[in-house]
Amino acid sequence: MNNFKYILMPVLALSVSLSACKKEEKQSSGKDSNKISAVIADNFNLSVFSTGLNRSGLKAKMQETGPFTVIAPSDDAFLKAGFANAVAILSAEPSRISAIMNYHLLNGTYELNKLPFLFNQEIRSANGGKLFVTHWVKGPDTVLTINGSRVLSQNIRATNGLIQVVDQMLEPYTHELVTEAIASDRSLSLFYQAIQRSGLMTVLNGKGSFTVFAPENAAMAAYGLSSLADINAADPATLAALMRYHIITDRRFVYDYILSTSASGKSDQTMLDGNSIQIQLIPNENVPGAFTGIRLQGTGNTAFIAVKKQDVLTGNGVLHTITGMLKITQ
Repeated sequence: MNNFKYILMPVLALSVSLSACKKEEKQSSGKDSNKISAVIADNFNLSVFSTGLNRSGLKAKMQETGPFTVIAPSDDAFLKAGFANAVAILSAEPSRISAIMNYHLLNGTYELNKLPFLFNQEIRSANGGKLFVTHWVKGPDTVLTINGSRVLSQNIRATNGLIQVVDQMLEPYTHELVTEAIASDRSLSLFYQAIQRSGLMTVLNGKGSFTVFAPENAAMAAYGLSSLADINAADPATLAALMRYHIITDRRFVYDYILSTSASGKSDQTMLDGNSIQIQLIPNENVPGAFTGIRLQGTGNTAFIAVKKQDVLTGNGVLHTITGMLKITQ
């Protein structure tokens, strides 16, 4: 794969900006201005996260001895998540801000570049939430991801720990099981009923991790499964074969595909039933060599299917909502 260079360019730029905007130490105050909270406050690209530390009451904790590791989303990352600025943090529900901020805090020192070269290895936030880190290597290039988000600047040192800057706000998961996330989404009610009818609840609630590409209700209806009556009338074995073609026995974020797909922009993904679907990267029209997402095509599909909602993390997997049914045969 040769498209890693564009990924690393923002890392250098952000590292320079973080260093350039760091204020002089206030020695006259007698306080350690190199604690995590102070380093974050002194960097303009982390202003929204700094406000979140204040709002959640974690600023004082970030003055303690530690050590801590903070996963700090950039201001652009918060913007993509719907928090346009610091005011949006201040006006949001306090409990949600507290949950988000605590999910980005780790006890101990995590130099992510020194983690093993494993795929989506699990680490724990200070409040017990699971995070998944991958250390990608391609030739001389190294890329780190957390929950499918890219680490823009790594191992920024403070006297009580480290700061890792990422390009997405990490949303703490609320469901331990991927089936619970499916059940909670009204747009996936028909798919959930089909999972139950096919007998796959036991599989998805069992050991291991899963990725589910779940067709929304409109896609189920277009396939001919527009109601509970239609689903109950279907042969369970036939339905199970169809549902298995939407499940992967591993955890896969969209960015995992972007990083692992070759220069051709296409790759194959083996599903739970043993058959494969094709993954196609969607080019970023504004950034040559970069990609904005993925689309899918089953062996029986005549066109690619869009991913409508991506990277919904649960305790045992990842859920993506898609706009069509993946078909094995036409």
